[in-house]
Amino acid sequence: MQKTIYIVRHGETELNRNRIIQGSGIDASLNDTGHKQAKAFHNRYADRGFDVVLTSALRRTHETMGPFIDQGLPWEQFPEINEMGWGIYEGKSSTPEMKAAYKEMLDAWKSGDYEARIPGGESAQQLADRLFIFVEHLKQRQEENILVCSHGRAMRCLMTLLQRQELSEMDQYHHSNTGLYLVDYQPDEFVFQLENDLAHLEGTFPQKA
Repeated sequence: MQKTIYIVRHGETELNRNRIIQGSGIDASLNDTGHKQAKAFHNRYADRGFDVVLTSALRRTHETMGPFIDQGLPWEQFPEINEMGWGIYEGKSSTPEMKAAYKEMLDAWKSGDYEARIPGGESAQQLADRLFIFVEHLKQRQEENILVCSHGRAMRCLMTLLQRQELSEMDQYHHSNTGLYLVDYQPDEFVFQLENDLAHLEGTFPQKA
């Protein structure tokens, strides 16, 4: 069944602003900027006739989609699209040691070692396994116009699955707060129309002189 899927990253949280690692274990709310981003997205896309809203189980996605949910759209939560678990780094500001360990993990993924992980966190393969469940669910849904809200690293992984790429390709996909990936699903094929689009934010945050 052909359908159009709008996949959005959540709006900004205060932890995002302060560059503190969130992951699946930190259930932060949006900050003022995040709420403005969410409102701007809703203002641009409120008339698209969405049939359903699908979010992760974390409140930052719920709040980002709040204006749509408040319209009365059906809403379902999927922990399968929660952010990646970053283990012992969650809730912490980055240090040189953490950056080195993170780079080592990314290098391992790029070389095909998808079991590499931060201590206490998820591996790329574990993330992909749960996201794959969601992808298969998307294929089976009967709605034609679907709005999805997830998280940065989860979305990078999701895009590789939609494009049937190796997980080593994840970092080619960029993500910004409320960045939109617009995807058409045709029989067993996902076709990207927009990638990390931020047109809805134009004029929302005027540049300071």
